[in-house]
Amino acid sequence: MNAMRKFLLTILALIAFFGTATAGIDAEHKLAIQISTEDTITQEIALNYASNILNYYEAGEVKMEVIAYGPGINIMFQGKNNKLSDRISKLIQSGVTFSACNDTLKKIEKTQGKKSALIDGVKVVTDGMVRIMTLQEKGYSYIRP
Repeated sequence: MNAMRKFLLTILALIAFFGTATAGIDAEHKLAIQISTEDTITQEIALNYASNILNYYEAGEVKMEVIAYGPGINIMFQGKNNKLSDRISKLIQSGVTFSACNDTLKKIEKTQGKKSALIDGVKVVTDGMVRIMTLQEKGYSYIRP
């Protein structure tokens, strides 16, 4: 019984060690999703893709970023006019990164004379297209609905 106990403890120690050792490794699957249209059907399709992929893979297996720029930037704004904001907030809570193009935000601010409030958790990147290129160079797959 003593040998069996040592064996089980050794197995548990190895599992704990390898679980900790692999915790910092990047996700096996990486995906960038582009939103550059104000068409709400296309925007919903992009969010459907993100949700479906999260449902398919186990937690930690996929790293996903949704990048909005140009006319698609409106999906990132807070307010009553954005019917998709709750879905975006839930996806952010599930680990999906949402990035808004700062170049587009500056143009809107200049035109409207004020900043638009982003959904909590949305990060700002310098340029949406450059962000997509950078992610692809890091091995991300790319989808544009």
